[in-house]
Amino acid sequence: MADMTSVPTQARPSSPWLSAWFRPRETIERILATNPRRHVVLLAGLAAIPTFLTNRIAAAPTTDILDWRIMLACVGLGAAGVVVLYVTAFFLRWSGKLIGGHASTLELRAAFAWSSVPNVMALAICLLWLFALRLLAGASEPIAPALSVTLQAVTSVLWLWSVIAMMLMLARIQHFGFWRTVINFALGYMLLMLTPLIITSFLFQPFEIPSAAMMPTLLVGDNLFVSKYAYGYSHYSLPLSPPLFTGRIFGHEPSRGDVVVFRLPKDDSADYIKRVIGLPGDRIQMINGLLHINGTPVKRERISDFIDDENGGAQRVKRWRETLPNGVSYETLDLQDNGFLDNTQVYDVPPGHYFMLGDNRDNSTDSRVLSQVGYVPFENLVGRAQLIFFSIGDGEAAWHIWSWPWSVRWNRLFTIVR
Repeated sequence: MADMTSVPTQARPSSPWLSAWFRPRETIERILATNPRRHVVLLAGLAAIPTFLTNRIAAAPTTDILDWRIMLACVGLGAAGVVVLYVTAFFLRWSGKLIGGHASTLELRAAFAWSSVPNVMALAICLLWLFALRLLAGASEPIAPALSVTLQAVTSVLWLWSVIAMMLMLARIQHFGFWRTVINFALGYMLLMLTPLIITSFLFQPFEIPSAAMMPTLLVGDNLFVSKYAYGYSHYSLPLSPPLFTGRIFGHEPSRGDVVVFRLPKDDSADYIKRVIGLPGDRIQMINGLLHINGTPVKRERISDFIDDENGGAQRVKRWRETLPNGVSYETLDLQDNGFLDNTQVYDVPPGHYFMLGDNRDNSTDSRVLSQVGYVPFENLVGRAQLIFFSIGDGEAAWHIWSWPWSVRWNRLFTIVR
């Protein structure tokens, strides 16, 4: 009888959901060898939610946190997490190539996603925490501070665990040692953090309308993008507005009728938004509420009343359509006859300056008030208002999502500012 020798059975590798915790280097090698796209989008989306949910747990009653609108916000954050996945992989690949790395963006996306397994566990803990409290007590008050701090500590530790796993996976796929891994990681994430800063400094800056001075064109609670490049760049285009230079770079003069964000000449820490009415050398005057430019009255026609129904009752306000000499047309409001600024002196706009008016003529502090606004220097222009990307009813905070969707002005979203 032939001798029978036993062949050792190869141990089956553990699931990557488990091995990612303690053997991240081996895990990423197995993932890349089998299916580098495996669960990548799911993991990135789930990992974006725990921080938000933990903060809401600390601040709001459990009954509110379990509201469907909170869950909808979590879905939105998950979508944002997927975007961050792709952007982060791009920057990690770019910064890695500078120091000799060879990993592809596909491999880096896999590493980013699978290193977030501990962070996904943090999400699971948050959800279990919520449902346990709801079942046990039906809590209608914010969670006790001690429990909230404990939860935040646990989620922070798991987030740190994900960061360490990310660096270990990054070292393996880039074939880096410790210091090159640190440089790749730090530079990649620094570029990721700088991207919004670069966009808001040189391309588009978000701006929220705080007052009714530009009604009916802009309402309180409108959030819009301002194009920073429209008129070139001054030192006011930079974060914190350091006085590194004077004048404008790549300057383009505004057109009459543009809706412009500018720094207040009397206090350059304050942003105002008004419409450009007077150009350098113009003579501007209000006579019986009618705008005159260089001695000629601006064409104006009465249209249907504006109805303001957001302040405790429907208030009807006279509305006019003005057309400037260059053909730009827009609506204005007339709250009262013979208002304080309906009859003014003649304003001679100095060279290099502009005359600004709010569309809500009786409720706007603008260039007619020389002691507070006056003529606006070209250097003080921040950018041109372009697009309303979000709008919520007057008196509601944009982050207070318990008021959604009823307070969102859906009809104003993604409208062009004219």
